[in-house]
Amino acid sequence: MASLKQEKILVVQTSFLGDAVLTTPLFPKIRGRFPKAQVAVLCTPQARYLFESNPDIDEILTDDKRGTERGLIGVWRKAKDLKSRGFTIAISPHKSFRSALLVYLAGIPFRVGFCQSAGWFFYHHRVRRDPTRHDVQRNLSLLAPFGIDPAKGQQDLRIEVNSGSREAVERLFRALGIERSGLIFGVNPGSVWPTKRWIAQGYAELIVQLRRKYDCQILIFGSAEDEPIVAKIQELSGNAGVSLVGKVHLKQLACALDWCDLFITNDSGPMHIAVARGVPVLAVFCATTPGLGFYPYTSRAVVIEKALPCRPCSSHGGRRCPLGTEDCMRLIKAEDVLRGVERLLNGKNQAGPAMADAYLPQFVAL
Repeated sequence: MASLKQEKILVVQTSFLGDAVLTTPLFPKIRGRFPKAQVAVLCTPQARYLFESNPDIDEILTDDKRGTERGLIGVWRKAKDLKSRGFTIAISPHKSFRSALLVYLAGIPFRVGFCQSAGWFFYHHRVRRDPTRHDVQRNLSLLAPFGIDPAKGQQDLRIEVNSGSREAVERLFRALGIERSGLIFGVNPGSVWPTKRWIAQGYAELIVQLRRKYDCQILIFGSAEDEPIVAKIQELSGNAGVSLVGKVHLKQLACALDWCDLFITNDSGPMHIAVARGVPVLAVFCATTPGLGFYPYTSRAVVIEKALPCRPCSSHGGRRCPLGTEDCMRLIKAEDVLRGVERLLNGKNQAGPAMADAYLPQFVAL
C-alpha cells in the first residue's frame, strides 16, 4: 500500500483483557511506519486502562458492546461516530463479525483483518491467521500489507503506569502491612473460565510450601468475582496470604504486579499484564494449552500443564469439564508448581544472547 502524507489509523480489539495486552506490540511498529499518523485504539471500557500513557497511541476509544452500545443500534451509533473521525486505515486483530461490520459501516477506506474473521468479506486485505504461532505474532502479521516485516525488531508487550496509580497502590499496601522486603510472590487463582482455574487446594498447599521455604510475602490477586475462590484458599492455607480481592482496580493492577518477584497464575489476562511489566511468570494451564498461542510471551516464564488427550476442550476453556473428571486441574500438584518456581528463582529461564527466541518460555508437561 502506498504511504499517504497523513493517516488516521484505528486498531480494533474489543475482546478480553489478555487479548488487548497482546495487541500492544503493534503500536510501535505502526508508529515507525507512519510517524506522522494519528493512531487510535478501539477497545472495551474495561481495557482502556491497559492502553493509557502508551506513547504510540494518540487516542483511546471504547465500544461498550455488552452495555449501552450493544445490539444493532449500538453498532450503527458506534460506526457513525467512527465515520465522523475520518479514519483512513483500520486494522482488526479481533475476528468478530461486529468488529468487521463496524469498520465497514464507518466507511474506512482501507481495512485489514484476518481471513478467519467472521466478517472477512468486509476487509480489503485479508491475512491468514496462522494457528501454529503465538497470538502476538499473528497480530503482527496484519502489518505485512504496509510493508512491515513483523519478524524484525522488538515484539515486547507494553503496559505503562502513571504516578497516581503507583501512589494509590503504595498507600493500599502500607495499610495492609505489605513491605518491600524479602521475596514477594503474587498469586492469581481466578479466570473468567472455570476450567482454566487450578484447584483451590493446590494453591493453598503451594502457598504454605512457599511460606515455609522462603519466609516470603504472598499477595493473592483477584476481582470481586474471585472472592469465593480466594476465601477457600485462605481457609485451607490458614490465611497465609494477603488478599487483594476487590482492592486493586484494573488501572492499578500493573503497579501492584511491579511489587512481585514472581507471579503464579492461571492462563488469564493478569498473566499477560505481568509479562508486560517484566515480572517472571509461573503459569498453570488447565483446560487450555499453550499450543492455542496464548502462553506467556517471554523467556522468563515456566508453563506447567498435565499432558492429557482431552486438552484443549475448547479455545477458551469451558464452564465445566466435558468429561466430568477435571483431571487437567486436579492432577497438577503443588510440588510440580514449586519446582517451576525454583527454576525461575534460580534464573534458569533467563534469555541469553545465544537464545533464538527471547519470547519462548519453558513448557513442563507432567
